[in-house]
Amino acid sequence: MLRQVADRALVHQSEFLQSNAIVVQGRAGVLLVDPGLQSHEMVCLANDLSGQTVLAAFSTHPHWDHALWHADFGSAPRYGTPRCAATLQEELSDPEAKARITEHLEPTGIAEHVPLDLYGLITALPAETARVPWDGPHVRIIEHQAHAPGHAALLVEESGVLVAGDMLSDILIPMLDLDCAGDPVEDYLAALRLLEDVAGDVDVVVPGHGSVGGADELQARIERDRAYVLALRDGQMPDDPRIGPSAKPGWEWVTDVHNGQVKRLAERCELP
Repeated sequence: MLRQVADRALVHQSEFLQSNAIVVQGRAGVLLVDPGLQSHEMVCLANDLSGQTVLAAFSTHPHWDHALWHADFGSAPRYGTPRCAATLQEELSDPEAKARITEHLEPTGIAEHVPLDLYGLITALPAETARVPWDGPHVRIIEHQAHAPGHAALLVEESGVLVAGDMLSDILIPMLDLDCAGDPVEDYLAALRLLEDVAGDVDVVVPGHGSVGGADELQARIERDRAYVLALRDGQMPDDPRIGPSAKPGWEWVTDVHNGQVKRLAERCELP
């Protein structure tokens, strides 16, 4: 069910990983950001739009759960940054790509409910594009390289909503791009600085996964994520409520993700 979080901005949260799809309302239709995961949830979202046309869509980054689509949304252009679109195009050049996503999802129990027929069909915006091209409120693109190639946050300027993609979550730790980035720690810190630069214009922050937060919580999330990344860099155990004994019940696996990042960063440092 859609929930209004600010003027002209609504959120539809999936039952899987508390994933957030974002709807921005314009005069003649809506912009859909990271539109969802499971078929029945996307059908529900399309029904909740109550006849409002999807004019455009945007994927914040090229991970499977942010680049899905459903035919009920129509044939609107689906945008992403150049690196986001290129990463997805490269992935889809492998005929086994979708099968690998399905295999990856098998243990979760949702594999058969995730539609992949329209997966990853993202149009690259021209380099340095400052705003999403659509007939609606100005939506500023804040591109960075944290978490995934061509990741972008979006700032809905009129309503002060920051769509953070896979950052600033209250339940997930910062997940560094340990596959593609040359300096994943600095990339993440640089992205946090970019988000901090616009914090004064933000009233609501919507993470890709987790709870929507207000302006009073935004700076705390930035500082918590920065402290986590700095602890990783310095080889220290983060004092972070998202991992360890204080982790949210049912989310203890996030500690395993943390341990995996520690191991992989150590391996990177050992490389000649």
